[in-house]
Amino acid sequence: MRNSFRLTSLSLATSLAFALPSLAAETAQDFVTKAAIGGMFEVQSSKVVQDKIQDQTLKDFAQKMISDHGAANAKLESIAGEQKLQVPADLDASHKSDVDKLKSAPAPVDRPYADLQKAAHADAVNLFETYAKDGDNPALKAFASETLPTLKMHQDMIQKLATKAPAGESTTPAVTSSGANNPAAPLPGANSFTEGQAKSAIEKAGYADVSALKKDDKGIWRGTASKDGKSTPVALDYQGNVVAGTQ
Repeated sequence: MRNSFRLTSLSLATSLAFALPSLAAETAQDFVTKAAIGGMFEVQSSKVVQDKIQDQTLKDFAQKMISDHGAANAKLESIAGEQKLQVPADLDASHKSDVDKLKSAPAPVDRPYADLQKAAHADAVNLFETYAKDGDNPALKAFASETLPTLKMHQDMIQKLATKAPAGESTTPAVTSSGANNPAAPLPGANSFTEGQAKSAIEKAGYADVSALKKDDKGIWRGTASKDGKSTPVALDYQGNVVAGTQ
């Protein structure tokens, strides 16, 4: 069975070090919500792939994510409780969709898992760096500062592991080097593009004023942009296909 989770070279080549404005926590509650969801995603996504990863080193990494992020999640919950802040009980729709796709995908899922982890750790490092520097709650700032080195270590590990993760196969042809879109786009699938990367990819396709980007429950980034002086809805799927005029 062919693996529909294959990510294209466009996705893999795009830098994951974008600073994401939407992830910059402005308040203590904002930080707790985003950090908790990110931590739960690390644990849940790593648990569902334990028996579906081919590379042993990547499997060990997944186990480390369960252990390290499980401990960090517990510490965050304790601090949040002391600060009278609310911790979300479950993932948001976008992260839950990514976990569900990993759960239902045929093995091996090395590449989609690795790419999702790369994106997740880019987001986490940016979030924790920002709050450690500019956060409004001393206890949470200390937590962010203490946790950041571990997140950066994870980020370095997954960047190296992702380069050798088996890609698997796809039931739908990936985007070609010529830049041609897949005619069936936008395609649902586990999308490792961060918001900043999605915006950059859409701009590279010739659009300007990209705004209101949001990843839907099918893993497709959707927003609005302008081209030739006209505003239009745009979508970016996990393969890197950019499609205009679709909602």
